[in-house]
Amino acid sequence: MSRQQPTEQLPPIPSKRYFTIGEASQLCGVKPHVLRYWEQTFDQLRPMKRRGSRRYYQPEDLATIRRIRTLLYDEGYTVDGARQQLASKTAAAATPAVVAELQAVVGILRE
Repeated sequence: MSRQQPTEQLPPIPSKRYFTIGEASQLCGVKPHVLRYWEQTFDQLRPMKRRGSRRYYQPEDLATIRRIRTLLYDEGYTVDGARQQLASKTAAAATPAVVAELQAVVGILRE
């Protein structure tokens, strides 16, 4: 059985707007069937789908895939544990942005 490549050794994400499932698979070090499974399992991973259900991943999706891969393969989380970690990180990251947006709205209303 072949050993997985550590996350640190993955190739850099090129500056493209969209990636096919094959490209995403190579850039993130997981097989396409794993990506399809993760789409069903993790709410944060939702690639665009076009004709014939062809998936197109954006750079943010690749970052999410790499984060999931790190949680599962490098840090040893279960799928449920990784899902909880992503949910808590997403909520924590969204909070400052929401606060800043609300402050901007309050500033506009005061004018």
